[in-house]
Amino acid sequence: MNARGFAIFETAIGACGVAWSHAGIMSVQLPERNADATRARLARRCGGAGETLPPPEVQRAIDAIVALLDGEPSDLSFVALDVEGVPDFSRRVYEVARTIPPGATRSYGEIAARLGDPGSARAVGQALGRNPFPIVVPCHRVLAAGGRTGGFSARGGTKTKLTLLAIEGAQLF
Repeated sequence: MNARGFAIFETAIGACGVAWSHAGIMSVQLPERNADATRARLARRCGGAGETLPPPEVQRAIDAIVALLDGEPSDLSFVALDVEGVPDFSRRVYEVARTIPPGATRSYGEIAARLGDPGSARAVGQALGRNPFPIVVPCHRVLAAGGRTGGFSARGGTKTKLTLLAIEGAQLF
């Protein structure tokens, strides 16, 4: 990875972080057990880049993430992502997931159908499980068949997923 830097910032759910490159956000880190653990995980993932003040376009993304996690309507579609090294199928999944508005949900099968490959629901779930951009690519808005929560790879698992959906006002049941 060719990171320029990373930053840790406080949100309603704890200390989150972002790493960026010249091309955009390359990683978003949801809270670990504390800010130091979040910092350490993000530093490992971004190839030795240092913690620094974010440039204006990254600060704008951070501000939008903080607002969304505070329950404010916040559109993150403007956030540029550095998808270098992300497999093509995953990129396509992430593009579709980014169209899901706050408070709405879709199923893995619906994403697969939108990709023109209705039999790929499991592959969609695997791609979302490796999502390096949670919140910006709102994998928490994607559910299993029948409205079941499915998995979530962030610390706290499905409890974190349900917290994010509740903040956004999603109606699950």
